[in-house]
Amino acid sequence: MHVAFVHRRGFGQFAALATQLLRAGNEVSLITETIDQKIPSVRVVRHRAEAGPRASPQMARYMGIPDHHTRIGHRVAETFDAMVRQGLVPDIVVGHIGWGSMMFLKDVLPQVPALGYCEFFYRSEGADIGFAPDDPPDLETRKRLRLRNIAQLVTLEAIEAGISPTHWQKGLYPADVRERITVCHEGIDTMRFRPDPSASVRLPDGRVLGAGGPPVVTFAARDLEPYRGFPQALEAAAKVVRTRPDVLFVFVGGDGTSYGMPPPGGGSWKDHLLASLDMPQENIVFPGVVPHPVLRQLFQISAAHLYLTYPFVLSWSVLEAMACGALVIGSDTAPVKEVIRDGQNGLLVPFFDTDALAEAILGALKDPESHLGMRAAARRTVERRFRLDRCLGLQQDMIENLAGKSLHRHAKTENDGVLL
Repeated sequence: MHVAFVHRRGFGQFAALATQLLRAGNEVSLITETIDQKIPSVRVVRHRAEAGPRASPQMARYMGIPDHHTRIGHRVAETFDAMVRQGLVPDIVVGHIGWGSMMFLKDVLPQVPALGYCEFFYRSEGADIGFAPDDPPDLETRKRLRLRNIAQLVTLEAIEAGISPTHWQKGLYPADVRERITVCHEGIDTMRFRPDPSASVRLPDGRVLGAGGPPVVTFAARDLEPYRGFPQALEAAAKVVRTRPDVLFVFVGGDGTSYGMPPPGGGSWKDHLLASLDMPQENIVFPGVVPHPVLRQLFQISAAHLYLTYPFVLSWSVLEAMACGALVIGSDTAPVKEVIRDGQNGLLVPFFDTDALAEAILGALKDPESHLGMRAAARRTVERRFRLDRCLGLQQDMIENLAGKSLHRHAKTENDGVLL
C-alpha cells in the first residue's frame, strides 16, 4: 500500500507510524515544506514554503491566518497534482489539518480516502484562551479565533476520518464531526523510556547528577513560557530552596515563545522572571534544549517532574516522564487530568497556586519512599494506554479500514532491500 503523509514540518507526529509502515514493506511518501528528520526509503516531496500573513493591515486583522492557510493548501494540492501526473497516486493520505495543508486534497484526489490529524480546535472559552484570569478574550480575539478554524472546518467537511491524541482534544471539535474522530495517541516507546536506577547526567559545569547526588526536580518544555507554567514552576522552586537548599532544579527548554505572548519589553521569559526573583544560582540549571537521550536520563534521575500547562495540547514529555517512573506533579488542567489521577499515578495542583506546588515538591523530597507506588502506577498507565506498539496497531487498523485493503505487516529484512 502507498501511504502519503502531509505535514509542514517533516514527519512530526507521524514519524513512528511512517517507520513502522516502511518496515512492513509499504510505500511511504511525505509531502512537506521542511524536513525534521530523515527516514530512509521515504519519498520526500517538498513544496515551496509560504510566508506568513501578508495581507493589508485591515485584511490581516481578520483574514491573515486564513489566507496563509489557504495558500499552504494550494501548494499541497499542486504537489499532489504533480504526483498524480507522474503516476504516484497514494492509496490513502494521512495529514495534519491545522495549517490548511489538507484543504484541497479531495479536489485533487476525490477517490482517495483521507485521515486527518485533529490536534487542536480553537475556542474562546474552555481551553487556553481566557484561562489566565487577568487575560479575558475581547470581541476581536473571539472573532479571530473563529476565523482561525476555517481551514480545519473546510478539511473536516471533506475527509473520511480524523484522529486526536486525547479525548479532551477531540472534544474541542464541533459535535457533528466528533463521531468521525478516533482517539489514539501517537505512542510512547516504553522500551526506551523506562526506569533506570543507574542513570546519570553530566552538566556543562562538570557536575554529575544521579544516585547519591543532590535531589533533582525537573521541568521540560519546548520553550520556557507561561503556557507551560514556567513562571509558576520557577516561583515554586524559589520557595522550595528556602526549606531545602540541597535541591537542584533543572529547567529544560528554549528561550523563545512557542505559544502566547512574549514578555513585556521582549527577550526571554527566563531573563524577565529571573530579574525579579530571589533564587540562588547554585540551585538552578538552564541547559537549554537537550538531546532526547539526555532528557530521558533526567526523567530517570528526577525526584519529581513538574508538568504544568494551560488547557492545551498534551506534551509527549509528560508521558515519557511517566514511562520512566518519574513522580509527575502536574496542573489540574485538561488534558493532564485525563492522564494523571491525583494520589494514584501522580499529583495534581492548581495551575496558579505556587504554594501548593511548592508543598507538593517538598512532600516528594521529604518522603520519596511513600511515592514509589505512584511512580509504578504512572508507568503502568503509559504501558496500558500509550504504549507505542498498541497505538501503532490502532493507527494501522484505521488506515486499513479507510483504504479498504490490507497493509503489509511482515517485517522486512536487510535482504529485502529496506534498511532502517
